[in-house]
Amino acid sequence: MAFPQATGPGVKTVSGRLRPALIALLALLLAAPSGAQEPAPEAARPAPTVVSPPTAPAGEALDPSLSPECRVPGSKLYTLAKLQAVKAALKEKRPVRVLAVGSNSAGPGASASYPVKLETALERSLPDVDVVVEARGLQGEIASGAAERLRSMVADVEPDLVVWQVGTHDALARVELDAFADALDETVRWIKSHDIDVVLVDPVYTASLAQDEYYLSIVRKVQEVAAREGVPLVQRYAAMRFLSGRPDKSEDHMLGRQFRLNDLGLRCMAEHVTRAISLSLLQPDTTGTGGPILGKTLLPAGKDGTPGPQVNPAPDAH
Repeated sequence: MAFPQATGPGVKTVSGRLRPALIALLALLLAAPSGAQEPAPEAARPAPTVVSPPTAPAGEALDPSLSPECRVPGSKLYTLAKLQAVKAALKEKRPVRVLAVGSNSAGPGASASYPVKLETALERSLPDVDVVVEARGLQGEIASGAAERLRSMVADVEPDLVVWQVGTHDALARVELDAFADALDETVRWIKSHDIDVVLVDPVYTASLAQDEYYLSIVRKVQEVAAREGVPLVQRYAAMRFLSGRPDKSEDHMLGRQFRLNDLGLRCMAEHVTRAISLSLLQPDTTGTGGPILGKTLLPAGKDGTPGPQVNPAPDAH
């Protein structure tokens, strides 16, 4: 695999229905040739921020292939698209190389455990497949500034799949929306042009920004790019909002300080990314350039909301 010269600077559970399907897919590919306080006076209380807890669509159960602490409905977790490069690696009977990039992909403490959690989850979901996860951090970098560094990482690792957590820092930096989308679009296209698959992971959810239209617009832009470029999307914002809205949980359930996921948040994200990858591998190899199979979103309706039906195979409980 040749790249242009860059310039500048492992919860391992698989549902009863999904696992046979994945094993069948792998068999086909591998067989091919090589303390309480007194309430403040009413006048002194600030106006509360009201965020309605999201609910699962009627008739849709939580995905039982996920750990109890991480379970969300599929329509609030992913959109799916084909992963041709990963399928090619499986057919060639070689390890699947994954480059995980983003603010929670590498770093001290809990962050350092994310690559191990993701690699372990993927290997459990893809039996008899060797998965190698290489994690590189992009702490604090916005999409436009990270593009060149990411290209250098891709050229160095030569992955089959890039899992990119993107948008949180752009939202906090208040970058111009179209410039963000253009930079993300261009980088995704560059990665795909080198026969490498991409999975995008949209920004984290925090109640403090649940009513911030700009923050929501960044989330929508990631959704739009995923749809336009035909790549799977892990709807982290929607999943975290759903989990935070449970009566027995709060935002602290998954989110630590400075918008960084805690250990449980990283474990759930590894499971959520693995679920999106596993189901995307089951997408049929058809001709054409159709985009991902889109799911519903928990975001308030926007002017340019993402349309499309959700195809969510209902896994068996275990």
